[in-house]
Amino acid sequence: MDWGPVLPDSLVLEIFLHLPHDAVLRAGLTCRQWQAVSRDEFLWRELFYSYYRIPRSVPRHPSAVSWYREFKRLYDCIPCVEVQTLREHSDQVLHLAFSHRGHRFSSCSKDCTVKRQDGNISLVHSSSMRQFNWGYTQFSQFNPDDTLLLVSGVYLGPHHSSSGEIAVISLDNYTLLSRVRNKPYDVFGCWLNETHLISGNLHWIGNMTSCSVLWLNKAFQDIESENVNVVKRLFKIQNINASTIRTVMVAHCRRHDNPDLLLDYEAQSQARRQKAEQDNQHHPLLFDLGASDSEEEEEAESEEQCGRTIQNRIKPDQMTTSGPVLGEERSSEEFFDSLDHVIDIHGHIIGMGLSPDHRYLYVNSRAWPKGCVISDPMSPPPIAEEIDMHVIDLKSLREERRSLRAHRAFTPNDECFFIFLDVSRDFVASGAEDKHGYIWDRHYNICLARLAHDDVVNSVAFSPADQELLLSASDDSTIKVWRSPRMVRLSQASPRQLRPRSLLPSWLLRHKNSTFPGNVNGKAVSEGWKKPSEGK
Repeated sequence: MDWGPVLPDSLVLEIFLHLPHDAVLRAGLTCRQWQAVSRDEFLWRELFYSYYRIPRSVPRHPSAVSWYREFKRLYDCIPCVEVQTLREHSDQVLHLAFSHRGHRFSSCSKDCTVKRQDGNISLVHSSSMRQFNWGYTQFSQFNPDDTLLLVSGVYLGPHHSSSGEIAVISLDNYTLLSRVRNKPYDVFGCWLNETHLISGNLHWIGNMTSCSVLWLNKAFQDIESENVNVVKRLFKIQNINASTIRTVMVAHCRRHDNPDLLLDYEAQSQARRQKAEQDNQHHPLLFDLGASDSEEEEEAESEEQCGRTIQNRIKPDQMTTSGPVLGEERSSEEFFDSLDHVIDIHGHIIGMGLSPDHRYLYVNSRAWPKGCVISDPMSPPPIAEEIDMHVIDLKSLREERRSLRAHRAFTPNDECFFIFLDVSRDFVASGAEDKHGYIWDRHYNICLARLAHDDVVNSVAFSPADQELLLSASDDSTIKVWRSPRMVRLSQASPRQLRPRSLLPSWLLRHKNSTFPGNVNGKAVSEGWKKPSEGK
């Protein structure tokens, strides 16, 4: 049958350039010619920049193989579909933490419990800390080998006083190994290595001046500890203008030279050129015949102070309580330790998170008015409702690009609280007080999804083994499990069509025929690509 003259490819391409991406995909099913044109790289580059509203000066992701697949990655691989709501807690859920292998996670709540759940999203153990006179649990962290859990909470003392306390729980038999005082309570604490953790203490030495001390504590306080130090001072830092150290984090400095993702576009281009030159050269064949025990790597410590982030370096021989005390090299005139570096954020810091490669520090802050000089620390200026997420390169110690924005907070200066964020290889997510969690792409600096709750979202957490799995915790007393549209479709497919995946938990398969909230911000999910968010 004669179908008449065939349109030239150039004309079909020109028509497709004026269509939305879903119409292009449907048109590609018409015939082989249109199918070939619908996969044209120039077409998908234009669709990509226009749909996601990305400046054309921003290059494609360094690991992307095509514009078509890159468009699909941002559209189909964002964990924005709610697949389950957990109601294990009876009060506000404040924090979530995955183990390093991603096979379990913990949650802390105003109900004063810490709960551990496995990869099947089923409750394994729950511990109440009320027996230790805690008001609530607020933070938890797995040690590097996932054998111990650090739990931080608010301790209720006599005469209505409150302070912080850290508990270390064994994950083998869920026994309490040690308890460490922590002041103020929003220092939270963190692991330095598998067996030692960092806590804080605060001493006021004047009306506006205080001293923050960071302590290194041994997690085990066994019988042999009578003859071995279980605690050692790390840093003694002077706080001025009524500010105090709050959150403490540890970054591994020696991992900075091999980041998973370089955020500097010029550095990306240079790395690609160097790789191309290396690929064109002939290399000798090398064999590794074994190596001696490597020296324990240096780590940099990053603390949050009011409006500033500060970094101090910890040397390998100072990482145990039996090692030398930091600051012993100070002269008699120096009462406080000096700081390696200070970064002024010009705002109230309300959250911090490290990228998986420890190269970048992401900081949530609420800015003070532009150009404002705080003359009276006890009467600071009002802070912005918009939350700015700053990105700091810990190797160059400078801020990268413009701040990420979309999330908001409404509490005043003297009542604002911590909003936990989390960073995966390609994405960064944060809670907010506007009843939503948010997901951004790290490379393109764009907001990709909003995750709805009924109240403030306090914490979000990516699975370290699968960035298409995200958890969010809220004041509505729930934990929501979010999956990407791609993984939702896989879970609903026939089991014969599925390949075994370590992080495709059986709960997804169990729920495929039950009531399944398959929607993205109120939009039904069907076959094909699903729009992850209304906003860009």
